[in-house]
Amino acid sequence: MSSETADHRRLIIAGSGIAGLTAAIYAARSNLDPLVLEGDEPGGQLTLTTDVENYPGFPEGVGGTELVNDMKAQAKQFGAEITHGIVTDVDDEGRPFEVELNTGDTYTADAVIAASGASARTLGIPGEDDLMGFGVSTCATCDGAFFRGEDMVVVGGGDAAFEEADFLTRFADTVYLVHRREEFRAEDYWVDRLMDKVDDGDVEIMRNTELLEVHGSQEAGVDHVTLAENESGHPSEKLDDSETETFDFDVGAVFVAIGHTPNTDYLEDTGVELDDEGYVNTRGSRGGGEGGDQTATGVEGLFAAGDVVDHHYQQAITAGGMGCKAAIDADDYLEREVPTAGETEAAAEADD
Repeated sequence: MSSETADHRRLIIAGSGIAGLTAAIYAARSNLDPLVLEGDEPGGQLTLTTDVENYPGFPEGVGGTELVNDMKAQAKQFGAEITHGIVTDVDDEGRPFEVELNTGDTYTADAVIAASGASARTLGIPGEDDLMGFGVSTCATCDGAFFRGEDMVVVGGGDAAFEEADFLTRFADTVYLVHRREEFRAEDYWVDRLMDKVDDGDVEIMRNTELLEVHGSQEAGVDHVTLAENESGHPSEKLDDSETETFDFDVGAVFVAIGHTPNTDYLEDTGVELDDEGYVNTRGSRGGGEGGDQTATGVEGLFAAGDVVDHHYQQAITAGGMGCKAAIDADDYLEREVPTAGETEAAAEADD
């Protein structure tokens, strides 16, 4: 489809998580009639959380899906359009942008906000998907308090796993850090900090151990897990080895902390600067200082917000804040650089 026949939009927002929907609400209220493109995880990672207790304004908590659906309704009320489609390519060589979807549809847009988030990496083991949100989680800050007094497993050996394990000691009876190797990838700061918790009896570290399966039900939650241990590490690859021990272990929650993958493949052939892990570098993330355009990328008219930028906080409230900024930045850009047809006609009449 050529740009001449493509459906043209003033603003396209790639992503329907908290960042994208907040951007849509603000942009719609500014009469930008944004088109929001839902990816393969409509609503983002928040929909994997049954109850959200740390989002401001909900003293009794709110369901993740409920919050997302309410934000969708709010965005639509002000004029946003939401449709399904995964962005596969953004052509930034000319203006307007050409945005291609996996559905085969092509749009053009005067401005684009990348709010496609980051997907938590998972283990791909039995029980993980079925119990995600029912005792299995990828976010300790989101879900840790729901399992107060339980024994908890954290899987991983990097900074994220150590930080999650440290946080969960506030709620858990005992936190068990499960890592498939002897050595950790975490920084010394986190290793030292967690070792203090080991000395206090709050954490136990299970080296050369892997999680093989999670057992339980959505009604009752996690009941126990199956683990494998081999002193040489990577026991799941050595299940037939006589030195590998497989055993069941009683816990009430499992937190998978093996990192995130930003959904930025569609930006790789653009002028947008990505870091080594694929996160978008914006003016704000590069230390751009005060003033507007904090969400601006290296491509004029293309902005980014939420977990696609943020590899540290990754919270709903921070994503919402960035979505607000991105909408304001996009509105300022459009008003400054891309006048509407009505504005162009008015300017022409004034010149006459």
